[in-house]
Amino acid sequence: MKLEPIILSLLDTDLYKFNMDQVIFHKHTDLTGEYYFKCRNEGIVFTEEMFREINAQIDYLCSLRFTKEELDYLRAIRFIKNDYVEFLRLWRPIREYVETSLSPEGELSIVVTGPLFSAMQFEIYLLEIVNEVYFRMKYDYEELRASAKERLDKKIKDFNDGKYTFKFAEFGCRRRLSREWEDVVIRRLSRETQNCVGTSNVYFAMKYNIKPIGTYAHEFVQMYQGIDSIPLAYTNHYAMGDWYDEYKGDNGTALTDTITTDLFLLDFNRSMVNNYTGVRHDSGDPFEWGEKIINHYKKYDVDPRTKQLLFSDSLDFDRAQALYDHFKDKAKVSFGIGTFCSNDTEEEALNIVIKLQYVNGRAVAKLSDTPTKAMCRDEDYLKYLKSSVEFRINREKIKMN
Repeated sequence: MKLEPIILSLLDTDLYKFNMDQVIFHKHTDLTGEYYFKCRNEGIVFTEEMFREINAQIDYLCSLRFTKEELDYLRAIRFIKNDYVEFLRLWRPIREYVETSLSPEGELSIVVTGPLFSAMQFEIYLLEIVNEVYFRMKYDYEELRASAKERLDKKIKDFNDGKYTFKFAEFGCRRRLSREWEDVVIRRLSRETQNCVGTSNVYFAMKYNIKPIGTYAHEFVQMYQGIDSIPLAYTNHYAMGDWYDEYKGDNGTALTDTITTDLFLLDFNRSMVNNYTGVRHDSGDPFEWGEKIINHYKKYDVDPRTKQLLFSDSLDFDRAQALYDHFKDKAKVSFGIGTFCSNDTEEEALNIVIKLQYVNGRAVAKLSDTPTKAMCRDEDYLKYLKSSVEFRINREKIKMN
């Protein structure tokens, strides 16, 4: 079974890939990165046929280039700079950066190695490819699509009937059922409800003239762990500093949990609180997190109602509504909702990731506010990072007392 090309445009990725890459292009072109694929579901088997198709799709991906229309669209985004767009005119995905293998037991391995400004771009494309190949080749795709349509119909009805009152952005490209189905989801949610205000997928944002939405991911903070001159427990400080220097407060939503929110808040000082429009939640209890952030704003005499709380951790609409009802009078509340929009079928969605694991040959890690989300190939380094974070937090507590 041979599939049609899955990636048709290099814009078919999350906006935050361009946001982060622009900072790297201007400030850290000397960094190299290694990314590793992981499937978090138990018992998932990739067949030889799937493996061959995944490689054929990667080959096709690496034949693509940005078109003039696509570059003009990026240039029109307020905070994307012309010199970076001109770089993208020359850039292409390089096939030699991607190594794939399949174990006899059907475990898929993907490793991306190269200059960080280039290697980082593969993540979303590869996840889109793996996901669509798996679901099209393992199941009856039309049956999956029919179950997805039935569920989407109900979601739209629930919005229009007033069951759900929050607004959100679709964040589903990395684990979507297919490109074709994400297209349907975004078109219908944005046109048939008043609640979908944008998407992280730049290609569909352009296609449907809706807002492209995104900030930065964990890898952006992680990469500073690979810079020798930066103490591990201060990587948020340097990451936020570079981000502000690049965007001057525009595009200003900070991710809190790369090496725990408690550590993040030590660097989210009065200056950063004022410079950033809000913060994003991606692990740990969202209600506890939201109250902690609100109290932090109050500590600096900032009205939390002027700041945004963006929730994006494995949300469905019921959970989003509960969060909205709880926080709507306390802060600006928004949501990024992914798999529940783009791959809600009768079958369990894949929980697949491609994570940055080395920078300039040094191990890096995400700690998260959910310990089971930690991912690092070097256990000794992970222990050292945890101890560095704990040491700084404890030292700051002593200072405060």
